[in-house]
Parts: sequence; structure tokens; C-alpha cells
Amino acid sequence: MPEPPDFLPTHDYLIVGGGAAGLSLAYHLAQEPRLAHKRVLLIEPEAKNENDRTWSFWASEPTLFDGLAVGEWAKIAFRSPGFERVFALGKYRYRTIRGLDFYQFVHQALAARPAQFTVVRGRVASVENLPAGARVTTQEGVLFNAAYVFDSRPPRMQRQPGKHRYLLQHFVGWEIETERDVFDPQVVEFMDFRGKQQHEARFMYVLPFGPRRALVEYTLFSGQPLAKEEYERYLLEYVTNTLQLKPGDYQVIAQEQGAIPMTDHPLPARTGAHVINLGTRAGRAKPSTGYAFQRIQAHSARLVAALAATGHPPPDPTGDRWQFRLFDTLLLDIMQRQGETTRDLFRQLFERNPVERIFRFLDEQTSWADNLRIMNSVAPGPFMRSIAQVLLGRPGQR
Repeated sequence: MPEPPDFLPTHDYLIVGGGAAGLSLAYHLAQEPRLAHKRVLLIEPEAKNENDRTWSFWASEPTLFDGLAVGEWAKIAFRSPGFERVFALGKYRYRTIRGLDFYQFVHQALAARPAQFTVVRGRVASVENLPAGARVTTQEGVLFNAAYVFDSRPPRMQRQPGKHRYLLQHFVGWEIETERDVFDPQVVEFMDFRGKQQHEARFMYVLPFGPRRALVEYTLFSGQPLAKEEYERYLLEYVTNTLQLKPGDYQVIAQEQGAIPMTDHPLPARTGAHVINLGTRAGRAKPSTGYAFQRIQAHSARLVAALAATGHPPPDPTGDRWQFRLFDTLLLDIMQRQGETTRDLFRQLFERNPVERIFRFLDEQTSWADNLRIMNSVAPGPFMRSIAQVLLGRPGQR
């Protein structure tokens, strides 16, 4: 099929979207000397000039963005009825980055390379594969051609609830300041399952930035979000009963709210030969936990390494391993079928495994032997029922 007569790759790489995934890929490209001659166009729908989110992650080695971290912790706490423990993370560190700091840092790096990077505002209407490249059309009718397009727009899924599982990790958080010392600044409250589960997986999450300031978040895994006042009712209950704070003892200085899709619906890593998907569009939010930032960094590094070595993206853009996709599907099935049992599974996981093994497992870096140790550490019943549902080709229902 011949190219349209007006097709001319005006850029080597075109990145659609300036969120975590698009900017991460741009920054990785900027750090690769072998690609310094490539022309990169970034299309953003709007300027990112507010702190619209935070990203937290764990890592056992230094990362590109450690200097942006507003907090770093060497301990986490897990709490559920009958079991509470504070874990030292060993070689791991848990870190948090504010979105605005990340946006500004990457844009400064791109602005320092004006011959390589161009940033334009626009909303993309379509992305089209062509035999020798790809074409992007904005809603304003502007056309851009590139040898490769990297698309980080949110995925559009034709839901198939009789075949796949669709949940959300949704949350509301208060960043609070207190009049007295309340928080242990050395310990992240990673999961506090001591509250009522309401037939779902529900927990509190606390990031302490100091003894008198922390992000306190109420998080659920379920099919539908709540009304905001319902999250706030549980937050107030935690602040009052667990933190032992009265209304005059603290103030809410910032809030955040979000909903992360958690699904085993197939999210392809590429859409044709010249369009590579990024971020949630490529399934980079881990289906069973919602963590995405480090998965995005690993994906960006894999793409850039292949582009630098061969001139092309890798045939397998993500390198995902099938067994971890199966583990995610099984846990999603349990959450959908009997969400309150999630608390018991996580309790068994933390009670019977070193935390470093858990992190390696969630990072999909464990061996078959460690995977067996993980699976043998939790009650088999819920997983056996979900395996049956997978074999039947349909999601489990309550």
C-alpha cells in the first residue's frame, strides 16, 4: 500500500500526552546519548501547572527521580485484626513524588534540548498507522507525521463483564497538619485493614511527612466509587478514633481524590507497527494493586534501550510474564466475588513472607520458587474458586 502523497515523517517520535507515562518516556529519551539526534514532538492537552496527584513507589536501587521525592521511608506498617507489624524494608526504600515537581523537572530537561524536543498544546482526535509511520490528527484538524507514535491517552474499552473483571482502586486523601506530634515520620502506614470491610477491600493509608503532617487516605477496591462525603466520613472516623484528634487539633491543608482502573481486560502494548501504547493504555497500572510509576519507568527504559540499539521498539514492548497476569486475574476475581476476604489474603501474605519477597513479587521479579512460596503462604480456597472461574472463562460473582 503506497503512502499518501502528503506523508512525510516530520518527527522521529511523537508522544501523545504529557502525564506520567508521556513525560517519563520523553525524559528517558533525553537521557540516551545515542538518540540525541532524534526529533521528538510532545503533544499535551493542557499545561500541567498544579499538583494534581502524587505517585508512591518502592525501589531497591537508585532511580532517575529520587531527587524529587518529598518523602523517603525505610519502614512500613501492616495492620489487620489480630496481626500488626512494622517491617524494615532492608535494601528497599518507599518514596513519594508530587506530580507538579515531576512535571516541572521533566519540562525543564526538555527545554534544555530545544533542537531535540518540541512541545505543543493540542487534543488528539485520532492516531493512524501508516505503512512507513503514523499520523496524529488533533481536534483542531492539525496533522503531525512521525516514524513512531507513543500514545498515552486513557484507554477506551468495550467492556465485556461476562468475560473480564472491572474494578477500581478509588480513594480520598486529606493532608493534615496537627497541633502536636501524632505521626511516626519513619513509618508508612501501608495498609490498615482494621476498619469495617463492607464486603469489599477497604483500608487506611498514611504517608507521614513529619511528626505533625501526613497524607491520610481512605482506599477501596470495588466496582463503583462512593459519594465524596462517604470517604470523608471514614476519614473523620480514623482521625478521631485512631489518631485521637479533636476538630481543633488539626487542619486539612490539601485534598486528593482518584480512581485507578483495575482490570484484566486486555490492554495491548501496541496498536499496529508504528503506534506503541504507554501508561494505563498499555496496562502499566498493575491490575491487582494500582501501582504504576515504577512500571512506567521500566517500560520507558525498555523502549528507549531498543530504539537506541536497533532503531525500532522491541517486538515485545512490555516484557510482561503470563504467570503474573494470571495472579492478577485471580486476585481481581477474589476482590469481585468476595472482596472482604482480600484483607485475610494480605494478612497471610505479610505474616508469612519477608517484605522484600512481597515487593519482588509485586514487581513481577520473583522466581518460580518464590512464586510457589508466595502461593503456599495464603489460604488456597479463595484462589481455587477463582481458578475454576478462569477455567470456565467467566468472572466470579458474589
